[in-house]
Amino acid sequence: MNLPDYIRRTFRYEWWANRATVESLGDAAAPPATIPERGLALMGHIVAAQRLWLARIQQTDLPMPVWPTFTLEQCRAELQKSEALWEEFLAPLSADRLAQPVLYINSKGEQFTSSVGDILTHLIAHAAYHRGQINILLRQAGRAPAYTDFIQAARTGVLD
Repeated sequence: MNLPDYIRRTFRYEWWANRATVESLGDAAAPPATIPERGLALMGHIVAAQRLWLARIQQTDLPMPVWPTFTLEQCRAELQKSEALWEEFLAPLSADRLAQPVLYINSKGEQFTSSVGDILTHLIAHAAYHRGQINILLRQAGRAPAYTDFIQAARTGVLD
């Protein structure tokens, strides 16, 4: 498998894991009091980060704040939009594109340059980190978190 195909496969994992996490937050059987507010905030941040990094790569206006206040339904809708936008971006992805530098300003106003490949790797790791935090919050609330390990996606055919 070449690197662009590997990145596209990794993003399929990302989308699957994020959808599963949103569903674990909004489990219909769970009493509303057990849905951790911080978990919802973290999920909104994951969604926003996907859109912000794509905007930075494409050198377009940032579409939302880094920490938006989303409802569960807004998270679902924004994840769906994000997936479509990323699919469009990733479809023609090449090794040359992965190596291209991107100049951007972070949320603190600091300027950086990173390769597209490094940004995509960061985005995947960033979301996994925050999904782990969400899972801890769900467990603390007496809820079962989503099982979003990469190997689970691979062995169940999600990534084929």
